[in-house]
Amino acid sequence: MRHLAILTWLALLAGCSPVRGPVTPPPAHGMNHLRPRTASAAVSPGAAFTPSRPLEPARITRAQGAGIAFEGVAFDARSHRLVVADQAGGPGSRFADAAAAGRSRGGVAAVNAGFFTPAGDPLGRVVAAGNSSGTWNSASSLGCGVWHEDAVGRSSISRREQLGSAGASAMRELLQAGPMLVENGRTVAGLDALKPSVRTVILWDGGSRWWLGQASACTLAELGLALSTCQPAGWPVRHALNLDGGRSADLWISPALAGGPIALRAPWNRPVRNFLILVPR
Repeated sequence: MRHLAILTWLALLAGCSPVRGPVTPPPAHGMNHLRPRTASAAVSPGAAFTPSRPLEPARITRAQGAGIAFEGVAFDARSHRLVVADQAGGPGSRFADAAAAGRSRGGVAAVNAGFFTPAGDPLGRVVAAGNSSGTWNSASSLGCGVWHEDAVGRSSISRREQLGSAGASAMRELLQAGPMLVENGRTVAGLDALKPSVRTVILWDGGSRWWLGQASACTLAELGLALSTCQPAGWPVRHALNLDGGRSADLWISPALAGGPIALRAPWNRPVRNFLILVPR
């Protein structure tokens, strides 16, 4: 058994390993070609959350897995929380980028968040500090997943069918996005395998551990497979939600975190409608 445990550990280390220096994502047009891999077994319910686990400080992480570079912030929901910064006046009306949005709330990190229409309206429901905008997206894959925080501060990622429009109305922070990339520890079937792009993603272990950041240019299918077999934050991913990416992808990390500041935003990026900001509780 001891030899089997050692071999298993070495396999995981080879599949998704931390990067000791700065990560330079490949250009948006460069596709990462992956060999087929078998998705890991589903994580058993409750296995990700142990109430006695020591509080983990927010930290910058960099990792390589399945040909994809990951850069972002891992945090514990007991010490930090995400809030939505929406712009009622449309993309860029208040915040030029994630850095401006993050600083406005005293945040330690921020990313671009949900999708929006050509007219600048949210493509789905958005709730920021209890104020709702947009309409419930019941059809598009770009709204099939929902990140939300309830009135007592508990955050989750849910399928829209699981939460429902009525449930969404009770949330104080909420963002519809999609598609879901990983659900219950397994890659979601049917993800697009043709269009590589830089991705903005949010990861959850099903308990108190979260990760927010960017993945270098890849297809949704490649990303879903990588996240089900790798651990960009050092723990198994139970649920992963894709946010807006491509020309909207924008990651800012404050100098308050060791290794910061970091700003990953291409000069050709467009203004976006809303942001997710990581703030201390």
